Amino acid sequence: MDSQERSSEEAEGAKERGLVYVWKAGSCSVTPARLPGLSGKTVLQAALGIHHGVLLTEGGEVYSFGKLPWRSRPEECVNSPVLESTLLGHRIITVAAGSFHNGAVTESGVVYMWGNNSAGQCAVANQPCVPEPQLVSICDSETSPLLSVRILQLACGEEHTLALSLSREIWAWGSGCQLGLITTAFPVTKPQKVEHLAGRVVLQIACGAYHSLALVQCLPVQEMKPIPERCNHCSQPLITMTDKEDHVIISDSHCCPLGVALSDNQPENHVFCPSSDAPGGKSVTAGQSEDFQKPLVEQHRLGGLESDGPSGLSSTGGREDSGTSGLGNTLLSDKKEVKEYLIGLSDNSLNESLNKNISTEPEQPCQEEQLGACIPGPPGSSTSTLNSLVASCASAVGVRVAATYEAGALSLKKVMNFYGTSSSEPASQSGSRSPGPEALKDSREEQVRLESMQGKKSSSLVDIREEESEGGSRRLSLPGLLSQVSPRLLRKVGRAKMRTVALTPTYSGEADALLPSLRTEVWSWGKGKEGQLGHGDVLPRLQPLCVKSLDGKEVIHLSAGGHHSLALTAKSQVYSWGSNISGQLGHLNSPTTVPRLAKVCGDGIWTTAAGLDYSLFLADEKDFQPGLYYCGQETSTENNLNENSCTKSPILLVACSKIGYISNVIAGGDNCLALVDKNVMGYIASLHELAATERRFYFKLSEIKSQVLRPLLGLDNLGNANTIQLLQEMASRFSKLCYLIGQHGASLSSFLHGVKEARSLAILKHSSLFLDSYTEYCTSVTNFLVMGGFTLLAKPAIDFLSKNQELLQKLSEKNEENLQLVEVLNALFFMPFGRLHNYARTLLKLATCFEVASPEYQKLQDSSSCYENLAVHLSRKMKEAEYTLGFWKTFPGKMTDSLRKPERRLICESSNRALSLQHAGRFSVNWFILFNDALVHAQFSTHHIFPLSTLWVEALSEEAGNVNGLKITTPEEQFVLVSSTPQEKTKWLRAISQAVDQALRGTSDMILYGAGGNVPRQEPPISRSAKYTFYKDPRFKDAVYDGRWLSGKPHGRGILKWADGRMYSGTFRTGLEDGYGEYRVPNKALNKEDHYVGYWKEGKMCGHGVYSYATGEVYEGCFQDNMRHGHGLLRSGKLTSSSPSMFIGQWIMDKKSGYGVFDDITRGEKYMGMWQDDLCQGNGVVVTQFGLYYEGAFSTNKMMGTGILLSEDDTVYEGEFSDNWTLSGKGTLTLPNGDYIEGLFSGEWGSGIKITGTYFKPSLYENEKDKPKALRKLGILAVSPDEKWKAVFEECWNQLGCESPGQGDRWKAWDNIAVALTTNRRQHKDSPELLSRSHTQTLESLEFIPQHIGAFTLEKYENIKKYLIKACDTPLHPLGKLVETLVAVYRMTYVGVGANRRLLQEAVREIKSYLKRIFQLVRFLFPDLPEEGSTIPFLTTEPKGRRSFCSGKSDSRSESPEPGYVVTSFGLLLPVLLPRLYPPLFMLYALDNEREEDIYWECVLRLNKQTDMALLSFLGVQAKFWPGTVSILGESRKVSSNTKDACFASAVECLQQISTTFTPADKLKVIQQTFEEISQSVLESLQEDFLWSMDDLFPVFLYVVLRARIRNLGSEVHLIEDLMDPYLQHGEQGIMFTTLKACYYQIQHEKLT
Repeated sequence: MDSQERSSEEAEGAKERGLVYVWKAGSCSVTPARLPGLSGKTVLQAALGIHHGVLLTEGGEVYSFGKLPWRSRPEECVNSPVLESTLLGHRIITVAAGSFHNGAVTESGVVYMWGNNSAGQCAVANQPCVPEPQLVSICDSETSPLLSVRILQLACGEEHTLALSLSREIWAWGSGCQLGLITTAFPVTKPQKVEHLAGRVVLQIACGAYHSLALVQCLPVQEMKPIPERCNHCSQPLITMTDKEDHVIISDSHCCPLGVALSDNQPENHVFCPSSDAPGGKSVTAGQSEDFQKPLVEQHRLGGLESDGPSGLSSTGGREDSGTSGLGNTLLSDKKEVKEYLIGLSDNSLNESLNKNISTEPEQPCQEEQLGACIPGPPGSSTSTLNSLVASCASAVGVRVAATYEAGALSLKKVMNFYGTSSSEPASQSGSRSPGPEALKDSREEQVRLESMQGKKSSSLVDIREEESEGGSRRLSLPGLLSQVSPRLLRKVGRAKMRTVALTPTYSGEADALLPSLRTEVWSWGKGKEGQLGHGDVLPRLQPLCVKSLDGKEVIHLSAGGHHSLALTAKSQVYSWGSNISGQLGHLNSPTTVPRLAKVCGDGIWTTAAGLDYSLFLADEKDFQPGLYYCGQETSTENNLNENSCTKSPILLVACSKIGYISNVIAGGDNCLALVDKNVMGYIASLHELAATERRFYFKLSEIKSQVLRPLLGLDNLGNANTIQLLQEMASRFSKLCYLIGQHGASLSSFLHGVKEARSLAILKHSSLFLDSYTEYCTSVTNFLVMGGFTLLAKPAIDFLSKNQELLQKLSEKNEENLQLVEVLNALFFMPFGRLHNYARTLLKLATCFEVASPEYQKLQDSSSCYENLAVHLSRKMKEAEYTLGFWKTFPGKMTDSLRKPERRLICESSNRALSLQHAGRFSVNWFILFNDALVHAQFSTHHIFPLSTLWVEALSEEAGNVNGLKITTPEEQFVLVSSTPQEKTKWLRAISQAVDQALRGTSDMILYGAGGNVPRQEPPISRSAKYTFYKDPRFKDAVYDGRWLSGKPHGRGILKWADGRMYSGTFRTGLEDGYGEYRVPNKALNKEDHYVGYWKEGKMCGHGVYSYATGEVYEGCFQDNMRHGHGLLRSGKLTSSSPSMFIGQWIMDKKSGYGVFDDITRGEKYMGMWQDDLCQGNGVVVTQFGLYYEGAFSTNKMMGTGILLSEDDTVYEGEFSDNWTLSGKGTLTLPNGDYIEGLFSGEWGSGIKITGTYFKPSLYENEKDKPKALRKLGILAVSPDEKWKAVFEECWNQLGCESPGQGDRWKAWDNIAVALTTNRRQHKDSPELLSRSHTQTLESLEFIPQHIGAFTLEKYENIKKYLIKACDTPLHPLGKLVETLVAVYRMTYVGVGANRRLLQEAVREIKSYLKRIFQLVRFLFPDLPEEGSTIPFLTTEPKGRRSFCSGKSDSRSESPEPGYVVTSFGLLLPVLLPRLYPPLFMLYALDNEREEDIYWECVLRLNKQTDMALLSFLGVQAKFWPGTVSILGESRKVSSNTKDACFASAVECLQQISTTFTPADKLKVIQQTFEEISQSVLESLQEDFLWSMDDLFPVFLYVVLRARIRNLGSEVHLIEDLMDPYLQHGEQGIMFTTLKACYYQIQHEKLT
């Protein structure tokens, strides 16, 4: 950190930090001396080799001292540090030293190496020595382009270097198997990745002289993965069972000699066979291997046959010759040699131990198919030596297991070949002692080997359930059958029955990402002759292999010495293994080939250092000042005789305690070094205190977890499932907290090694992790307490706990006599909360070391108060829990069961009679209990629970005599509580308000960190969201409501679900459904549901909605009081179903009544008429798909009374009917030719009718007049147009706020329109996709009401017109809705079967009726609009009008009496209405005029075959009007005799547009333009002013009409005639229209002669 950032006080103390003290190794009585020549520089890190050291200072500079043979004369010793000037300018972040070489890493992750390079350990080729730091390039060859790898940490051994990359992978270079690389070509000078650990997260690396260690994060637990049966690397069974005479040994401690299998994601397993890779490719022959064969065999045998440890024996039975017959056959050949060999093994103890401790461990290094490739079977002697070993085993144990060992022999052989070549390499290259026969003489090795045979439990996977049990055997004997079983296995078997909760905490990924992980494994590889790899043998390993016995031990730091290794755990314990010649392991246990606990007296070890043959431990002393312990060679110089002895256990170096606070120790060859801080302002002391107390705290929590919590969870009869669940939850939260504390302890230790900046403390940076974990744990502990958990636990746990009384007292720190068990448990599980005060206190202490103004002070101060607040908050929670528990103990039992819940806390209760129910009976008992989630009203034997989220409380005013009254409102009850005193009233009012507020906010568990404990209380809101189940309201009984409330009633959006499956989702008002909502009703019989979407009023369907019935019917329309009422459409059945039909019309009280159209799709009939009580009653019209047409009276669904029946061929019957299509009574039958019969008729139409009557044949003259008589009458018996669709118009009037048409307030109507628009818009705002952009703009423009002030002008008229067009464009506007409905009903009526030519006049009348009724509405809204037919005068006199077309006089507009614009409903509304109704209407016209148009069309086609000249002359057009030239495609040509379709082309084109327009007014304009175009072209050719006479004009116009070829000209003519504005008939346009009509008739009757 930069000095500027530090406050001045810290700067003062900075000089007192990072002081370097050095002393000679090898003695306990030392005097540390300050290293000279650093002139006040702060040293952050140091590393030592055998004779030298390197230092890293705060500025990122590197200094060296000691013997530096690579830069000066070999024997010269540099006492004062020398700056490595090459590295200046590169900010170095970490340094490392090997025995004789060094390394440094820069800020950007680049590595520099220098020093001895004889084995390539500096990654420089062919250069024995590297004098100056040289850059090492590390590139990942798997990436393209090549990326350079960034390095975090370095570790150096004697001949190798390891680097840990930013992506947590290991890179290695140098020489020897300790690199873990798949190669035999040493030295490796180009850094290579250790593939075996690729994909794993490596946390730290350490190098011994010839071995390597790595700390690796455990893989995440794969849920429910089947356990593999075989090692997927050496394919041997993972669990073995050996049957020995009277007992069976079961073991699952398989340890693979190759290292652990590669993870699944790698494509291939690297099986490494040095024998074939050896230089020259020679296989190991007997002669060559003589010198190492014996020791190795012995070594492996002794290392392998241990009880729990890895062994070469496999229970593969008779599989040995599957792929290896060549080997298998020679296995037991040479018995003589076996015997000789056995005699050679003089050590009897060996055989005995073989007898006792055989546990067959699966160990085949690779699959049998690969054997052939790996092992070129060595001839003769080597094979028999192997066999001799096998036979010795067999004879010792008995033949029963011989087969097992044969397979084992294969593995042995393989293992030998495996390590053979690398061991027999020349000693000069390997640098290790030659493994020749003399090695055997080394008694210590023998001892190591024998040790490794003692029944060893090291490599058994230690379960997390089992804490390290020192010494004592872990065998569990079961009488008879199972006498030797790995305890882990037994537990595995037994566990199924036991209820367990994983105490391996549910690690939060977040904590693991921010703090050091405790879920670690230790992996080791390299030379293992001293047992320094920890695998329980003395074999080398070429690839990393996991040290199984350290699994679950939470190792956080590794140190590797010359030939020994140390692992520091989170519990501040140290495991050590390897060479123990000088006592450097800190214990005298054997064997030393597996990790054992070192015995250090100090309180908790937090730093270790491993030197060449000694170890240093930094441990906490009582006053938090670290004490340094030493174990190793002890040189005493009494009597001037150098006696060498070794320490029995680590010894405290007293001299080191005097130099200050040691933050780190480093061990090397000759020297030891300590980095020391002076305690300025108490800052350093406070940090050490925090770290030491946290580590002790973790140790304690772990003890509680393993010694108390785990056994408790294993007990039987722990009460009911709920209690067990709460206990398990508490246990897992406890584990989680425990794990977090462990992580924090580890992070504090590494914090003390570093710069020690206050602001990077974990409790500051990641405070939320701590606060949350404590809060969560508090919740589960208090819940457990409230449910009486501890009391329940005390019973089953009494045996277990009484045995361990001392332990409990020690853990709970309670020393009083005869303590209650419950209290002890309470004390234990509530203990963690005390830690929060300690955090707060320590942070405050640290804060005082800074200036008040500095940011550090502020941060520390804030955090301190955070922890303090939380501590206060949690203690309040615990008090609440205890208060509640006390209450439950006194509460009557029956109610307790139903009311007691883990999260429920008591706030106050009225047992002191301070609160009573108003108007209660004299003898009634009313007891009110307020919990944090409900108010309970208890009586004698019953109680009622009122949830607080739906409880409203208010104080009653005093005037009404309600003294001290509180009014409580709940959804279904209202009652008044009377308190005895005003104080009580205030107390209860406040308590209930607070509780309600808290229940609503749900923040009872969270406090605002950093804010004061007292958050200002506010009144709970009257309007709120809550969930509630009704219990007595008759309509809502047992229904669940979830939504908004207002003073005890559902109000706003919500969802209501009834017990029988009904559901309403929508808006409520004061407790009832009101507004827009969706309602579903299940139909059990059909297994479907009714579904309504629409409007409600006061709990009933009211307004517009869509109801889909379970039967498949759908009703869309108006409702009132849950009934269909008003205009609606009912669809029944799909088209494919039995009786599809459709009704659209008026409903009254759920019945069809009034006018309606019913389309019976099956029968192909459509009824349009009056209804009553769901029946056709009154006048009506029926049309069928066969062209029959009936109009007349109906009664109870039948044609009854007078009617007219027409068939397709114009046969007409007028008279009496008695049933559908059944004639009965007087009538007249008129035939198409005009003959008619009068008389009595009876019978069904179409199946023979009896007639009694007279037949008339009218004379020819009468014929013409009378024929249409019957047809003229059509429509008389139908419903009059104004009676139709009354409901639709009424609905619109109602929407405008009028009771009946025209009766109402206009301004209210405008308000209603505005409301309708805005509410609809608001509804669509939730789903904007429903509205297009143009739609939105339309809605916005409709918000302006056209103003009418002053005289009514044409401009105002245009504004009204524009407004209407927009209003009718959106169904959200009442008028738009009206038009939309009218269009729908019109189409329903006149499409399909309704497209019957007889209905044309009905259809036209209906449109006129619409116009009339809409015009009434418009005039109501715009009263200034003149009535039908009146004129709006033009304000300005028009400029000289154009010449009138036919008469010469000038005319401003038309022939109307006074100039002006005539207001008509046609002109105003047809442009809006007709385009929408045009298709069905025009279809009817086309059908009606079909015959005429066919004749017309035939004629048009014939005449159009002629050329222009011929046609003009045929039609008698005067020659002077013939155009002389015509322009074709822009060039003018003379008209020749064969010119066709060129004359009057523009007029023809103009007239053709008549088919593209909708309204008569537009069509008339087209005709007018056509006339103008004709005049234009005639004038051009005449070159003079000219007035048409009708005689001249008609033939020309006829020519244009013929050439225009308009197919449905008749329909166009009739449509204009029917719907044109009446006042236009005599005007100019009227005359022009008449001309067109005349042309049409002329063409029909044209005789082509």
